[in-house]
Amino acid sequence: MKTCLVVDDSSVIRKVARRILEGLEFEIAEAEDGEQALEACRSRMPDAVLLDWNMPKMDGYEFLRSLRRMPGGDAPKVVFCTTENDVAHIARALHAGANEYIMKPFDKEIVEAKFQEVGLL
Repeated sequence: MKTCLVVDDSSVIRKVARRILEGLEFEIAEAEDGEQALEACRSRMPDAVLLDWNMPKMDGYEFLRSLRRMPGGDAPKVVFCTTENDVAHIARALHAGANEYIMKPFDKEIVEAKFQEVGLL
């Protein structure tokens, strides 16, 4: 079973994402900020990361840059999931190593389509 780390400071978003991804047969781990997410990746590198941008302690962009520098950190498919929708944010995320980008609010069809695009389904 593939694993996905859901990183978002909103428990509601994590719960919705968990429900969708478990329906797509992913095993889910959760983190509420970038620091917790890095710890989770040190323990067990996931196959996928669904990543929020704006979080306390360490934002999604900093987490992604740190992840990509870790041993094995180039392997997970990272899908940003955020309200930031301007081209500069999207370009920054992709340049830092994100594989795809989803806008909030999202639904099962959007997540499924993006995960298919990056080869996770």
